[in-house]
Amino acid sequence: MITELLTRFGAACPGGDFLGFPKWYKYLNGTPDPNTHLCTPQLSGLSDLWLILAAIIEDLLRLVALFAVALVIWGGIQFISSQGDPGATTKARQTILNAIIGLVIAILAATVVAFIAGRFK
Repeated sequence: MITELLTRFGAACPGGDFLGFPKWYKYLNGTPDPNTHLCTPQLSGLSDLWLILAAIIEDLLRLVALFAVALVIWGGIQFISSQGDPGATTKARQTILNAIIGLVIAILAATVVAFIAGRFK
């Protein structure tokens, strides 16, 4: 039933995210196959390349966000192992602060890309 509705109205292919990363055809209209549960994206013109690019940019921004989380953890390890040394503590705090700023920027940028690409599909 859902497959028929998606096929009839040309909706985007459902699901299929890998570890939270969308597939490259996330914003494209597609035809789901009821037997294999795979989706065949349909390219309708040159403008669809921008939608593919938006999905790739969103993937990259999510990778940047994961890297920022890893930097927060690394800064925490530096902070714990500084043993009260003021220089090392300051460096660790600066690492954590910069990583949190980068994380916020990456999340906001991924949200903006998803919003804009969702409007054009």
